Amino acid sequence: MSIFYAFFPSSGVTTWIFIPPVVSFVVSVLTSLAGLSGAFILLPFQMSVLDFTSPSVSATNFVYNIVAIPTGVYQYFREGRMAWPLTWIINIGTLPGILIGYYIRILYFPDPRLFKFFVGFVLLSISIKLLYEITGQAQMSREKQDALGKRFVERTNLVKMQRQLNYFTGLPPEAVVKTVTCNLRIIEYEFWGERFQFSVPAMILLALIVGIIGGIYGIGGGVIIAPFCVAVFRLPIYTVAGAALLASFITSFAGVLFYSMLPASGGVATSPDWALGFLFGIGGLAGMYIGARLQKYIPQKFIKLMLGIIVSSLALWYIAQYFTFQG
Repeated sequence: MSIFYAFFPSSGVTTWIFIPPVVSFVVSVLTSLAGLSGAFILLPFQMSVLDFTSPSVSATNFVYNIVAIPTGVYQYFREGRMAWPLTWIINIGTLPGILIGYYIRILYFPDPRLFKFFVGFVLLSISIKLLYEITGQAQMSREKQDALGKRFVERTNLVKMQRQLNYFTGLPPEAVVKTVTCNLRIIEYEFWGERFQFSVPAMILLALIVGIIGGIYGIGGGVIIAPFCVAVFRLPIYTVAGAALLASFITSFAGVLFYSMLPASGGVATSPDWALGFLFGIGGLAGMYIGARLQKYIPQKFIKLMLGIIVSSLALWYIAQYFTFQG
């Protein structure tokens, strides 16, 4: 047998070793074009193609996030666009949610058929969000965000030209997140000359719910919480993205610890397949970088329409399986 055809004992998966990084590369290129990590699509691939359906598949998906996310977090930190109070508030809610999600996963979703049903509903909610964003109503609701984004791009491009550098190494002072108010009731910060605020209890409650879903599924939750921060709390995506990404990294790390160390009854396998997760992560790391570079050349409507169709089709397939199949 070829040395490139490997058996992964922790998961029971047998596949060509180049398949995981190639798949995660393609997935992360496509999803990063829409500002998503791709973990929500990789889990269905592991279940349906690699036949990896035990609870440890959720933990392995967390490993992907741990490997793939750090470079993106570094970029936001480097540019001063990390809204630290928002980041920590999200983590305060998501970390206990991940723990609750772990126990729900091993107690109520060990059956692959039932778990796929749950995954189908999560995917369906993501696809609805992607498809909604290309509608006229969504476009109108984003006028303020678009204006802020236009000012941001124009100003940073001007500074780049003035410095005559091939690589952009800094942002103007007004493009850095500055915390104005931080207490148990409200957090307010300034970005690009405008102030934004959100309720701390409301954000913690949202993060707790997202953490539970993420703990069951095996995703950090950024794909779910970021749209809420923008649409409900009216926060600029330029400041939300970094916070959501770092929160996803921290909660993914916690998720791996929970799935690796906490006891599971009935001999259920919960520990991640580190080798498989690392291979997925390496492909995702490269794919996110390429996707970020390509994003400005591809229309956002096309990206979201394509992903929305793919994800909704997968979601409906999983939901239908629950009613029509026994495995």
